[in-house]
Amino acid sequence: MSLEFYRLRHEALAVFRAAIDAVEPGRLVAQFLSREGEQAVVAATPTHTRRWRGSTTIIGAGKAVASMAAACERLLGADAVTGEVIVPDGCGLPLVSIAVSEAGHPLPDKRGEAATRRSIRRLRKTQTGGVLCLISGGASSLMVCPRDGVTLADKVCTTERLLASGAGIDEFNCVRKHLSAVKGGALLRCAQVPITTLLLSDVVGDAPSTIGSGPTAADPTTFADALGVLARHGLTTALPVRVIQHLHAGQQGLIPETVKPGSPEAARSHNVIVGSNRTALSGAADAARRRGWNVHVDWQPLIGDTTDAATAFIAGLREMAQRHVGVDRLCVLRGGETTVTLAVHGRGGRNQEFALAAARAISGWHVVLLSAGTDGVDGPTDAAGAIVDGSTCERATRRGLDPEAALAAHDSYTFFGLLDDLVRCGPTGTNVGDIKIALLTRLSSAVSGPVLEASA
Repeated sequence: MSLEFYRLRHEALAVFRAAIDAVEPGRLVAQFLSREGEQAVVAATPTHTRRWRGSTTIIGAGKAVASMAAACERLLGADAVTGEVIVPDGCGLPLVSIAVSEAGHPLPDKRGEAATRRSIRRLRKTQTGGVLCLISGGASSLMVCPRDGVTLADKVCTTERLLASGAGIDEFNCVRKHLSAVKGGALLRCAQVPITTLLLSDVVGDAPSTIGSGPTAADPTTFADALGVLARHGLTTALPVRVIQHLHAGQQGLIPETVKPGSPEAARSHNVIVGSNRTALSGAADAARRRGWNVHVDWQPLIGDTTDAATAFIAGLREMAQRHVGVDRLCVLRGGETTVTLAVHGRGGRNQEFALAAARAISGWHVVLLSAGTDGVDGPTDAAGAIVDGSTCERATRRGLDPEAALAAHDSYTFFGLLDDLVRCGPTGTNVGDIKIALLTRLSSAVSGPVLEASA
């Protein structure tokens, strides 16, 4: 690897770290939550504030909620809060008055179900004070309580099939909501007092009904919608019979729908977005400018098939290069969340696959491209993503590696591991989706470089 690429990689990693720092959960919570005398205060906007006196009951789930809960103890006082939050294995923190329980992710498990049922009991017993719910990415798997007639094993199987199908997060959550006793606003039905929810968004659009499958948000989707998702992805006959029977019963009106907009339950809920992918992109942009880069942020999220998204991103880079040929240093930033449909099961995640799909298209360019998850985890691997540059394919060829074969086998983790191109930072304690960072110099090389075919 040339000294130029080595330096560009160092720059890209520094910008990525700045993006993570910008979405540190405790800092974000402190922008909205405070204590004024004996009152807890959540100020969503200057004109929209919720207050309550007495003890605050904390519940929640997600990759970032341990840090969010720690901020609640610090801001409100540990003596004024109690409760329990659910996090993935390895994401716990030692707190004073709020219990932290670890559970399975991305597949739900019995630990998550037991912790969720404890939260439900806690909500039903809370008659005074306030309830503060903390939700971040990962909550859909961690906060799990199947509806009557559906088992945890049924939900695990459904999750596995949906993960492999390439279904988008909205589709995924639509199905999960209609199998759950807590998702789709159902947690509101357990509460005796109004619930205020602080959400750290990891989904495109930042809709409270989608973040963590919306346990405290009204749900516009229906049982019919859930069945439509299964039909579109060929899963109608691939799931447990109880799941299909349950969804059909709901469609026929035999089972109550999820909480709907305008309902009394929804009126008792107050949802506040404390941070999102845009927050991370803004932090990355500020850092890149401080490091002397001309920065362009594409605020349109990348979604859909990962290889198609890589095609679109590289095409956008070429257009940017054509418009900025006279610029010495250009940083292009974009976020989002793509999907991978697994016909075969290699090792990797959507960010590693994105980088692999883009690698040959940037061959010969003076560019470094980093694609990584802000949670520090990409698929079932120990990497956040991968970093590629204009020499990646050449270095791979010298090592006897075939990027096309690795892409076809969905085996990006092995490919990048052998090249030492994985981005490993460990769990970050936050989660706002994915970040793409491209650093370009000598932009004329991008203008004349090869093109990634959409069929690759």
